[in-house]
Amino acid sequence: MKVELLYFDGCPNWHDAHRNLRAAAERTGTDVEVTFTEITTPEHAERRRFRGSPTILINGVDPFADEGGEVGLSCRIYTGTGEMRGSPSTDELVTALNAAR
Repeated sequence: MKVELLYFDGCPNWHDAHRNLRAAAERTGTDVEVTFTEITTPEHAERRRFRGSPTILINGVDPFADEGGEVGLSCRIYTGTGEMRGSPSTDELVTALNAAR
């Protein structure tokens, strides 16, 4: 499965997102090929429809996309578990990986 992790320099949360992604892949037995893309300019963010750092694309799809969300160089907030966090939880990523199969 192809996974792209988009981030901007200085984001403190993309490492957590990568760690949670690896744990989710291990838990689901999914072979994940992760690539990293640094978003460097507002124009780059617009082209990539970057909704904040970190953004995880699974087979090209953002499973956590909020279509009304802002595009740009900012930190992304994840609220899927009822609390605000800077990256998706391992459980959320397990669900996303299973849904992408």
